[in-house]
Amino acid sequence: MKKVSLAALLCVVSAAAVFAGVTFDQKGSVPEIVSQLKSAAPGADLVPLPGNPKAPAKWTVMVYVNAKNNLEQFGLGDVNEMEAIGSTPAVNIVAELGRIDGYSSEDGDWKGSRRYLIQKDNDTAAITSPVLMEIPKSDMGKWENLVEFVKWSQARFPAQHYVLVIWNHGSGWNKNLPFESSKGISYDDESGNHITTPQLKQALNATGKLDILAMDACLMAMMEVAYEARTGADYIVSSEETEPGDGYTYNTWLDKLAAKPDMTQAELSKAMVDSYTDHYQQIGQGGTQSSVRTENLYRLGQLLNGWTSAVIGANDLVSAKNARSKAQAFYYSSNKDLGNFVKLVSDGTQNADVKAKSAELLGFLNGPVIYHNRATGAKYANATGLAIYVPSYYTAAYDELQWAKDSNWDDFIKWMK
Repeated sequence: MKKVSLAALLCVVSAAAVFAGVTFDQKGSVPEIVSQLKSAAPGADLVPLPGNPKAPAKWTVMVYVNAKNNLEQFGLGDVNEMEAIGSTPAVNIVAELGRIDGYSSEDGDWKGSRRYLIQKDNDTAAITSPVLMEIPKSDMGKWENLVEFVKWSQARFPAQHYVLVIWNHGSGWNKNLPFESSKGISYDDESGNHITTPQLKQALNATGKLDILAMDACLMAMMEVAYEARTGADYIVSSEETEPGDGYTYNTWLDKLAAKPDMTQAELSKAMVDSYTDHYQQIGQGGTQSSVRTENLYRLGQLLNGWTSAVIGANDLVSAKNARSKAQAFYYSSNKDLGNFVKLVSDGTQNADVKAKSAELLGFLNGPVIYHNRATGAKYANATGLAIYVPSYYTAAYDELQWAKDSNWDDFIKWMK
């Protein structure tokens, strides 16, 4: 549950903010808000805007930039990329940027977190957007803080559609045991907290359903993560592999959205995937990115249950283990590309039922589930868009996942030992 102390902390606006003494607790158009922020005298409160809130924009893009770790310089750079486009009457771009001591000293070397309404500028070295809130002591590794940021953004910048980008390190499906301490997303080195996969589900349950959840982080395009988050967003955009420090190229996909704010959820998710892989393909760096339709993940789980039952029933352990050793893998060798793994099992088996169920499963995975997939670099030739956990050992931490509770994948992993 949200602590009262957290709610109180988030209402604090530091005198060190760019617009000192300004509080921000009202709704209005982008020009009105920026005008009042710029005209507010130091030490004065911002007078609430009269009348009703503005009509909803087409999109509000919310970017949770947790740079309270060794990625700080890249966080500053990505907010500057957002400023290359800036908010428009149809598209709100809102960001929370967190910083920590010990890394970059750029842009004033301030600490804590700041929330911005992103405005267009031509300064690539400094963030000039108005600071709407300053949080001197933030914990961006707490899922409750993520929820508060989303609700704050939605209340002040209502829209017909919402994108949430979680920006940070990412490591896949879970974190429960010491040797799995890197599993999850949104690591705050100051507090030592991060958001685990089950907590991600809690956060999305609390925010209400979004149009797109994007994770500008490593290794998050996994069945375990997507299944946990499936009721919280219509599309999930993420990477099977690690991401370079530069991560998303925000200026390219935000430019497309600003030019065509009427684009659908699917179109925007595709633009996000393409902008990422186009960039890394152009500079000759390998990478993966995909868009997943969440409405079909439950059915995919049912098909996977039937498939694993067929493989176990055929006692085709040789084909399964061979596929595990040869399947497209990523930074963690236990992360295997789901489509490639199933294909290799099908190629290696002589069992007709396994082959039939493999064909049905792959047809569903590569159409209704994976909306758009891009991989660049020969190393990722068999990356089809969604990874899954296929280890040579089993850990009880896996039992805590909703995926493990709803599927027999955990039994399949144990059978393969």
